Amino acid sequence: MCYDIKASLESQLRRAELISDEVMIKELREKLKPFIENKTYHASGYAHPKTLIYANNDPFMPVVSVWGLIPHWVKDNKQRMQFWNNTLNARGETIFEKPSFRDSAKHKKCVIILDGFYEHHHFKGKTYPFLIQKKSREPLTVAGLWSEWLDKETGEIINSFTIVTTKANNLLAKIHNNPKLTEPRMPVILPEVKIEQWLQPIKTAADKKVIKELITASLPDELEAHPVHKLRGKNALGNIPEATEAYNYEELLVDFD
Repeated sequence: MCYDIKASLESQLRRAELISDEVMIKELREKLKPFIENKTYHASGYAHPKTLIYANNDPFMPVVSVWGLIPHWVKDNKQRMQFWNNTLNARGETIFEKPSFRDSAKHKKCVIILDGFYEHHHFKGKTYPFLIQKKSREPLTVAGLWSEWLDKETGEIINSFTIVTTKANNLLAKIHNNPKLTEPRMPVILPEVKIEQWLQPIKTAADKKVIKELITASLPDELEAHPVHKLRGKNALGNIPEATEAYNYEELLVDFD
């Protein structure tokens, strides 16, 4: 699964910079300044942080979106809060069937650009967080779904998203070993050449097949991981640079190479 992320503004704006000039990027930075003044070294999905996404309706313009997809049919804030924590991730194999995701899977796909993400490893009854990044330290482009929801109490239109997951590759299968889950999972990480395919609308059965193939495609061996300081509980460091640094747990005798 993916409930914790690392995402710098520089990485999140990389896609916008592909087609925007320096003046537009400067204006964009100023516009987003209230939102991104604090760097994201660690953000928990359970806090429903605001993150930049690139939606299929304007694929090179970042949009501020809340993590945790709110389907358009949600009636009120009470109903939203009842299941909000359950829509941080969307199981890729079932996005076209699940009521919470099927409309977005057909019409509202997006990508999220991250520096990395965190997963917890279970060892002798305890959990140990790991930061997963590209070996090259290049940003990761993660597949997502988005939605717009009208808060009838305030009149505000809230843009929200979920991260699509798939079966874990070899590295993540070793790390993400939660005994309560049926199998290890990881975000769907899209190669640069596949991003536009992911963002295409679903019009035919062939289009749906392409999306399913992207979800289940095996990822090349380009990721690496290291343990970090506790992300949760009283010993958590919070959103500071040190949260991303390698931390040695003497009792953790597991080789992830």
